[in-house]
Amino acid sequence: MTDAAPPQYKGPQRVFSGMQPTNGLHLGNYLGALQKFVRLQDQFECIYCIVDLHAITAEPDPKNLANRCREVAAAYIAAGVDPKRSIVFVQSAVREHSELAWIFNCVARMGWLERMTQFKDKAGKHAERSSVGLFDYPVLQAADILLYKATHVPVGEDQKQHLELSRDIAQKFNNDYEAPAFFPLPEPLIQGPGARIMSLRDGSRKMSKSDPSDMTRINMTDDADTILQKIKKATTDPLPVPETKEGLAGRPEVENLVGIFAAVTERSVADVLNDFAGKGFGVFKPALAEALAAKLAPIAAEMRRLSADPGAVDAILSDGAARARAIAQPIMADVRDVVGLWRA
Repeated sequence: MTDAAPPQYKGPQRVFSGMQPTNGLHLGNYLGALQKFVRLQDQFECIYCIVDLHAITAEPDPKNLANRCREVAAAYIAAGVDPKRSIVFVQSAVREHSELAWIFNCVARMGWLERMTQFKDKAGKHAERSSVGLFDYPVLQAADILLYKATHVPVGEDQKQHLELSRDIAQKFNNDYEAPAFFPLPEPLIQGPGARIMSLRDGSRKMSKSDPSDMTRINMTDDADTILQKIKKATTDPLPVPETKEGLAGRPEVENLVGIFAAVTERSVADVLNDFAGKGFGVFKPALAEALAAKLAPIAAEMRRLSADPGAVDAILSDGAARARAIAQPIMADVRDVVGLWRA
């Protein structure tokens, strides 16, 4: 006699993702996240959050935090996220995120968090000086996802470990409280081009807002001339563009630029290489800059339009928060019942 298969989660297929409200969104944010957010609207019920509670785990910025939230919301919408089809809101506007995070703190184990490589990278040699919030960041991230019983999460390679932790927490909660399949075990969505965009100056490092040099990244609001100058100065090597993918081996900066070209033109790397095989970067780089400007110009224009009307952005975020609460509050009430917490 065989054991019965464990029960499977049967709720709606739902996507959740969030982005920190940090200054200066760049090409990596667009190709690695926003472009995917837009496409996923055709397949799933989507919830997209601006995670301001995560932002304060680093340096406090109370004067600018709200405006930075509006900037990210504007980027979502300008990139093509439809706030009528998807839910767009600010994390702290739904207090259940924090409540579920505390319950998950009592489910997660210290050893699990101590293995998180992102904390080690961010804390460096002075982990004891880091905030508890930075250490606990992945637990709040699990609460963000599971508060809506999200089944799928678009993530980059650097976030896969955090999603695994979310799955571990969901599974342990379900087991500890004898509530089979209460929470789904969310699946990563990492397919598609542009998942990892690297620095224009160093192909071994991700494109980042925190890099002190603006020449390492293409900002979503850069104009055509700025993009051309940055691409012209991007690190390459003396060899021409190779004919095949195999020719990109050992040439990380060239591989990055070819990958960017493929992603912004929605073509394969092989097609890009076929067009430019044997040509120098004096030909390739202007063509890449032109493709980037064509892709980003309408997005930048829409971001500027939205930024000039903060009241309209706030109305979208207020509506999104109300819709998010309508999902989160009943789920949180069920969590309280499962855990045995007092209900007035």
